[in-house]
Amino acid sequence: MTSSQNGRAAASASDAPRTRVFGIRHHGPGSARSLRSALAEFRPDAILIEGPADADPLVAYVAAEGMAPPVALLAYVPDAPAKAAFWPYAVFSPEWQALRYAVENAVPVRFCDLPATMVLAAEEEPGDRFDPLTELAAAGGYDDAERWWDAVVESTPDATAFDAITEAMGALRESATISAEPIGTGHDTEGEVGEEDSTAPRIDLRPDAEDPTAGTNTVAEATSDVPDLEPIRLEPLRIDAHTLRREAYMRQTMRKALKDGAVRLAVVCGAWHAPALTGKLGPAAADTRLLKGLPKTKATLTWVPWTHSRLSTGSGYGAGITSPGWYHHLFTETERPIARWLTRVAGVLRAHDLPVSSAHIIEAVRLADTLAAMRDRPLAGLSEVTEATRAVMCAGDETMLRLVVKELVIGEALGTVPEGTPTVPLDADLRARIRTLRMKQEALSRVVDLDLRKEREVERSRLLHRLRVLDIPWGTLTTGEVRSTGTFRETWTLEWRPEYAISIIEASRWGTTVRTAAEAKILDTASREDSTVGELSAALEVALLADLGGATDGLITRLESAAALDHDITHLLAALPGLIRTLRYGDVRGTDTKALAHVADGLLVRVCAGLPAAVTGLDTDAATELRTLIDAAHTAVHTRDDGWATGEWLGALGKLADRDDVHGALVGRAVRLLCDAGRIDETDSARRLSAALSVGNTAAAKAAWVDGFLGGRGLLLVHDRELLRLIDDWLRALREDQFVETLPLLRRTFGAFESGERRAIGRAVREGGGATPHADADGDYDLARGAVAMRTAAEIFGIPA
Repeated sequence: MTSSQNGRAAASASDAPRTRVFGIRHHGPGSARSLRSALAEFRPDAILIEGPADADPLVAYVAAEGMAPPVALLAYVPDAPAKAAFWPYAVFSPEWQALRYAVENAVPVRFCDLPATMVLAAEEEPGDRFDPLTELAAAGGYDDAERWWDAVVESTPDATAFDAITEAMGALRESATISAEPIGTGHDTEGEVGEEDSTAPRIDLRPDAEDPTAGTNTVAEATSDVPDLEPIRLEPLRIDAHTLRREAYMRQTMRKALKDGAVRLAVVCGAWHAPALTGKLGPAAADTRLLKGLPKTKATLTWVPWTHSRLSTGSGYGAGITSPGWYHHLFTETERPIARWLTRVAGVLRAHDLPVSSAHIIEAVRLADTLAAMRDRPLAGLSEVTEATRAVMCAGDETMLRLVVKELVIGEALGTVPEGTPTVPLDADLRARIRTLRMKQEALSRVVDLDLRKEREVERSRLLHRLRVLDIPWGTLTTGEVRSTGTFRETWTLEWRPEYAISIIEASRWGTTVRTAAEAKILDTASREDSTVGELSAALEVALLADLGGATDGLITRLESAAALDHDITHLLAALPGLIRTLRYGDVRGTDTKALAHVADGLLVRVCAGLPAAVTGLDTDAATELRTLIDAAHTAVHTRDDGWATGEWLGALGKLADRDDVHGALVGRAVRLLCDAGRIDETDSARRLSAALSVGNTAAAKAAWVDGFLGGRGLLLVHDRELLRLIDDWLRALREDQFVETLPLLRRTFGAFESGERRAIGRAVREGGGATPHADADGDYDLARGAVAMRTAAEIFGIPA
């Protein structure tokens, strides 16, 4: 052969397509760093990444301004947004680094996994239900796969590790249990890859297999440098049918990339799939048959923000990790990562007012390094720094250590996506409102106080209330008493969760803006035939808080109709406080509430007219329930401070107090409320109490009257000795059987008093109940009691007696 022929042959060999498969661990910083180095060395002209193939158009946003991991690809069915799937990426995810490499170096990049249209159409949740790393960790003498991976890969990144990982995975897959779905059936059948069941359907897992239902059941040849896996293998690994289809689709995508002219093709996939993609691809017929007939559905894809906590295995994400905060630190801090980590630990503990000094940090670093050396590790890992933190900084306190785990080891970081990212109009409007109001979406829980006298604070409150209507609970009212006290403040706890992206898409069917969507949803809810007066009143209150003017008129009309048809006074009583509270809150927010006041007045008239009939013939349980409603209504009417409304309500209570055919718990409470309002004086209330305790009433009826009169008001007996004397005399006169009969109710009545009130009542009884305090002979002072007080004061101040 001539030299020119030799040159042409060499050139031809160098131009031959070459494919390299990089088997990575999802969200592994060691894998990510090694992958960047390997890609730079391999210099591919095309890159395929494990991910939904129909997400290719979204690659353009990876380098856009405003894109900051953690983020996730979101795919959902437009007509049923609740059916959705996420593919999360952190800055330390190898897939994300592959995307960044491709964009920064102008290398064509595509996703190569099953499209979201197929994933969302699957009837069952797909995916492997085991962790193959457990097997490799066991082979390495580790009982924890996370610790093994951290020691072998994450702490010692090496671009040459991919071939070894693929080889080890191939050895595991060689005798794996498979579940195959025979063509033409919808049922899974399992077959052990081996000799145990020669009749079971089998699938050759080799990439070059011709027929997916027959073969030698061998993936790759086990190599001699892989540790003895056979003797220590745990339960047989399982490869489900969905995984086989995913790998078939990946091979099809690889074939297309090579056909389109790729010469140096890089494939980035989970390490478990790498053996199925390595080597000769072979004919496509087998993979085509495996993918034929798979169901599909419509799918929309976009980028959404994600959080570190949602990457953790505790969040339920199947490919999660236990320490995303630690992995982020390892990837971003390449200089002295252990010292910097323990410095951050000290900062967290100091933020919680725990005494941690620089000496603690120095000693913790020394201990972590010593532990790593004892364990023959090149660098201290998470287990070493955690043990050092526990021993040196936390003094063995697990509570303090949990703070570090939550805030650092797991951590909380919320990513962002560019403004031009595809989204529904409702999401775009929400983002615009958040920018205008200068609010910030944060993954960490944060408490904010809103001053409703400031216009921007009012608008923030309205936005949060509208989102609650749309079932997007970004904010939670922390102080439930804020609305009932009529103050100008609201306290909210804000915490943004990634899954709200789905909630926003679901809510978009109600409208294109947050306000119109909230109005449409609340009107739809209120238009149900079975909506009660209480539910409508609550909806109207929310509409006013959220400033949903487009829904207010419809709700008021619906409430008037429901109230006119509802003859149950308990329903009307239950709705009245909410309406009055809404009136008061409307004044705070400067809202026109004239129509609402008309509804509230009409409701009050109906309550006052129907109360006499409603209180007749009630047993103890019903009377107690109605008394609670009367208390709430009385408080609301009193707080409204409207002369006409107050007069109507107290007039109805006066009629109730004068009746002797009503349960004592209600009559006693009516007398108490009238006395508090100044309609009757203390002398009249004492006379009514004396009449209720007179001969002719049963002991139980008397006890019920006392319970209604005194319930929750122990100070009354402390300051009104005449009332105390009447009750004490009545109790003294009870026969034993009467006392036993009334004791449960009396214990409930007096048990509701504050402990200080009970002690004061006891002292008053010991001193003679309603008797005037005893004075000395001169009629000015009680010298005996004074002497006791002086001795007590002397002891307090340390003065010798």
